[in-house]
Amino acid sequence: RMELSCAMGGSAAAPPGPGPPAAAAGAGLMEGEEYESLPSGAALGTHMVAGAVAGIMEHTVMYPVDSVKTRMQSLQPDPRARYRSVYEALKKMVLTEGLWRPLRGINVTMLGAGPAHAMYFACYESMKKSLSEIFQQGGNSHLANGIAGSVATLLHDAVMNPAEAMSLCPAVVKQRLQMFNSPYTSVLGCVRSVQRTEGLGAFYRSYTTQLSMNVPFQALHFITYELLQEHLNPRRDYSPSSHVVAGAVAGAVAAAATTPLDVCKTLLNTQENTALSSLGIRGHLSGMANAFSTVYQLGGVPGFFKGVQARVIYQMPSTAIAWSVYEFFKYFLTKHSLEKRT
Repeated sequence: RMELSCAMGGSAAAPPGPGPPAAAAGAGLMEGEEYESLPSGAALGTHMVAGAVAGIMEHTVMYPVDSVKTRMQSLQPDPRARYRSVYEALKKMVLTEGLWRPLRGINVTMLGAGPAHAMYFACYESMKKSLSEIFQQGGNSHLANGIAGSVATLLHDAVMNPAEAMSLCPAVVKQRLQMFNSPYTSVLGCVRSVQRTEGLGAFYRSYTTQLSMNVPFQALHFITYELLQEHLNPRRDYSPSSHVVAGAVAGAVAAAATTPLDVCKTLLNTQENTALSSLGIRGHLSGMANAFSTVYQLGGVPGFFKGVQARVIYQMPSTAIAWSVYEFFKYFLTKHSLEKRT
């Protein structure tokens, strides 16, 4: 049986932490052939392909719950859009608004997820390897994991935000399509209306908030995942169960901790008219400080945790899917490359 070291902390040349046995037998490989001996170019391609597939799967499978999360974060929801649970929300959406309502806006979200996640995972792998050698040579550094995750997030968002805008479905458009009783019926119609009434700046109104949320989210996410992998999968082999469990827990921890920032981002994206009007706010809300102040005035401290249940329910399977799909394709593609070389 061939064993491959396929942890997220792995890399093209010499992944930190425990590696595979010195020789692989019974798999058609030459004696001594190891994952570490792959050419760097092939490993980079492997990370990018695996990351792209993982990103598309993650966003596609969990998109309906993401739609529910957006609605449950509404500060002053319509009486017909007040839900007690994710299941109740999905059921009401389908029965009253149609079977495909929870999926509105999913098409272009998938287009942006592939390239953004390809760069995201490739950057993380490369950064983690380099930083681990600096902070804890030959070992697994949690500081390196956190920094690498943060830098990868900056790259991901720098690619994803303009890509989404150019593909006519930035986060602001996606969330406006997801809102209850949305006046928009299509991505193009929403983009044209927002551009005409609010200008191009509306597409980036929550960008700084998004970065301030995603950086700590991903830092917590990667640190928690790698920490759990140390205990559940110390050999760093391909282990589906450990990837799913570690991914789900990491997603839940990061999601719960960053929910207040996500609520502010949703408010900036949706510009919830009823909520803003109740405070006498005219025009458009902008800036994280204004968003924080508005959320507190409308809901107090509990207001910052609106939709936390839906957010955690969304992130747990979402990150579990992303990690398990990523690790599987990294294992599969690496194994295929090694076998071709023999």
